[in-house]
Amino acid sequence: MQRQPVILAREVTRQLKLGAHIVHALRGVNLEIHRNEMIGIIGPSGSGKSTLLGIIGGLDSPSTGRVEIDGIDISRMNENQLTDIRNQKIGFVFQFFNLIPTLTAVENVALPIEFAQMRRHQPFSRARELLDMLGLGDRFNHKPNELSGGQQQRVAIARALANDPPILLADEPTGNLDSHSGETVMAALNTIRDENGTTVVLVTHDRSLASQMDRVLLLEDGKITTEDQAID
Repeated sequence: MQRQPVILAREVTRQLKLGAHIVHALRGVNLEIHRNEMIGIIGPSGSGKSTLLGIIGGLDSPSTGRVEIDGIDISRMNENQLTDIRNQKIGFVFQFFNLIPTLTAVENVALPIEFAQMRRHQPFSRARELLDMLGLGDRFNHKPNELSGGQQQRVAIARALANDPPILLADEPTGNLDSHSGETVMAALNTIRDENGTTVVLVTHDRSLASQMDRVLLLEDGKITTEDQAID
């Protein structure tokens, strides 16, 4: 029996109006991503990578086509419905860490749990557990300006995982880091996938990073042109 994909896109397009011009950001994207996969999306600037990630994550809606998350069609949901899907199913990690500067690492990670409508964990216990798993057990009480870039990104990853989302979407999560810090963040993502069974979808310009993925999707001019197990 064929597995149900955790993320499915069928003939997804996205048109954006810029002044008098229409920009075709996505042109009929099809993809299937299964549970516990780590997928890399690469491509030149302006190819539609971040647009695709935003549509998968319910931050935007396709102009045409269908997107399903865990078998639920989110393509025509309203903002309240999309907010519920994001809260239940999806964690986001971005290039810029967006940590609250006045809060410690453990307070930053606990925050989404404190605001969750249905609380699955005790906030600070869960925050410490995640930070410890990501090698930050000695940084619980440090504020962002007391942490390196790689450490801040791992705090951001822990925060994204606070409410146990089955899907983690990462947009250039190492783009603001040196190579050593980037490798540390990639090791953290692998740990999350291996220990939690999380599906990870990562947008990157870095082909050496993409080569560590289970599969790589090459996006060019708004279309997936190549899919491979790895890139040399």
